[in-house]
Amino acid sequence: MTINQICLLKRLKANQFISSVKEEVKNEFENKREVLATKEDIANMQKTIYFVGLIQFLAIVGSVIGIVNFMIK
Repeated sequence: MTINQICLLKRLKANQFISSVKEEVKNEFENKREVLATKEDIANMQKTIYFVGLIQFLAIVGSVIGIVNFMIK
């Protein structure tokens, strides 16, 4: 083999290595992105928590009114 062929072979292997590292990093990023919560996810969760709290509060108020009504009669 000549020196030019050896250099070409080294460059080819280096390019293959770089491509495989890029692909691995891209795959890892895609995996992490699926796990992370987005701003939209957080906004939806806050809205859900608010409505659940509101419904619980209304249920407590309704129960207290019902108990007081029962005690008065």
